[in-house]
Amino acid sequence: MPSRAPDRDGAFMERSYHLTGPRIALMVPPEGEPVSKLRDRIRMTDEDAWDFIASRKAMQTATLNRDGSPHLTTNWFAIVGRQILFETYTKSQKIVNLRRDARIALLWEDGELYGELRGVSMNGAVTLIDDFERVADLAQHVVRRNYPETPESEVGEAARGLARKRTGVVVRPEKIFSWDHRKLT
Repeated sequence: MPSRAPDRDGAFMERSYHLTGPRIALMVPPEGEPVSKLRDRIRMTDEDAWDFIASRKAMQTATLNRDGSPHLTTNWFAIVGRQILFETYTKSQKIVNLRRDARIALLWEDGELYGELRGVSMNGAVTLIDDFERVADLAQHVVRRNYPETPESEVGEAARGLARKRTGVVVRPEKIFSWDHRKLT
C-alpha cells in the first residue's frame, strides 16, 4: 500500500509497503466475501464483550472538547449491572466536557499482533454525580474491583478518600462494538 514518508530534507516521497505472511493474510476476506461478513465473524457475543470488559483493569475514555476534538484519558472503573462507573476529579477536563456534552466513548483493548487484536468500544451517555455520599458509594465499587487487597472493613473509608473533590460518572451504554481477530484463525 503506498504511503508518504518524509525524507531527510522533510519532503515527502512515495514509499510502498508489501505486507506478506500468514498473519497479514487474515486481514483479507476470502474471494467474494464482503467485508461486512468478516466483521460478523470477529464480533464478540454480548456476554463475551462484557466478560472482556470485566477482564481489563483500565479503559480509555474519550469526551469532546469545546472545539469538537477528542479528549482522551485512562481510567479505572467498575461494572454494576450493565453500566460502567468511575470517579474522577471534579475540575478535570473530562468532567468539564461531560457537563457540556454528556456523550462519551470508552475503549478496552488487547493484543500485540494483528491476529490477536481484540477489543470493545462503547458509546454512551453519562449521569454525573456530585453528592459526596453518592460518589463515595460509587467509589466503593471501584475500590473493591481495583484494590482487591483492601479488607472489606476498610473499603468504605478508602472510597470516602477517593470521593473527595471528585465527581462520579455512570455510563449508560447506547452502542457497543467489538472485535476478536483470534476468531479468524
